[in-house]
Amino acid sequence: MELRHLRYFRAVAESKGFREAARRLHVVQPALSQTVSDLERELGVRLLARNSRSVRLTSEGEVFLKEAKEILAHADRSVELARGAARGEIGSLSVGFLGSATAFFLPRIIRDYRRRFPGVRLTLREMAPAPQIDEFRAGRLDVGFTRPISAADETWLRSECLYRDSLLAVLPKGHRASARAVVSVQQLADEPFVLFHRAGAPELFDAIVGLCSRAGFTPRVVNEADMMQTVLTLVEAGEGITLVPACVSNLRGNGVVLRPVEPDTVRIPLLMVWPEDRENRACRSFVDLVREQAETIRGMLPGPRRR
Repeated sequence: MELRHLRYFRAVAESKGFREAARRLHVVQPALSQTVSDLERELGVRLLARNSRSVRLTSEGEVFLKEAKEILAHADRSVELARGAARGEIGSLSVGFLGSATAFFLPRIIRDYRRRFPGVRLTLREMAPAPQIDEFRAGRLDVGFTRPISAADETWLRSECLYRDSLLAVLPKGHRASARAVVSVQQLADEPFVLFHRAGAPELFDAIVGLCSRAGFTPRVVNEADMMQTVLTLVEAGEGITLVPACVSNLRGNGVVLRPVEPDTVRIPLLMVWPEDRENRACRSFVDLVREQAETIRGMLPGPRRR
């Protein structure tokens, strides 16, 4: 049974005649009459009582009309949902993010996206870089804000750099180097280090260790925390010092000071990442919105330097 048959029957029933129904449907009357007759023959039920002047529903036709209207309403709704999904207006979107690296711009992005696409069910998940890759593989993440990805992951993930961040030294208040405007990395050689754990962000960890190595020492890492806020808390507690991307200044506590480092040679990228093979319209709409605001995001970048 075709939906066209149901639409023709509904039009005849509501118009109480073939002539008016044909006019509404923009079809010729004989074709309309034949379609309704085909429907009755397929069902084996007489739906309409006809005479030379009018058409009325049989009792069977009244029951069938009610069901036909529900079927057609559901079909129309399905079409609208499909078209809305194609426009990115409905569906679902899961976004992973690094809190410290996105706090200064992501709330604005989310507000704009919800205003433009209120029908999309949006899920926000704060996650370190490595778990984001795992969630992409599992199909549970659509877009992520993360650190550089491996060459292997670049084969199936698309990425765009939003900004590049310099490093800051984080020292407890009262530290001997806290009065300096710029801290030499070499002067940190004898300090205990508290770093964001390598398992969560290997590129960041290795960049910091590499900077220290070029300054002539291997950092003595006494603690690897799995949250950036915890790194700052441990520094404030006197457990050591750290090097962090400048965006972390959003999280600074009262008991620490942040200082630029010398040499200022490391840049930590923040990437927007999404799986190319699973890209849907809601994802594309989100990516396009972030692209629109990329220059604004770079202008908002906190810290003593903007890159």
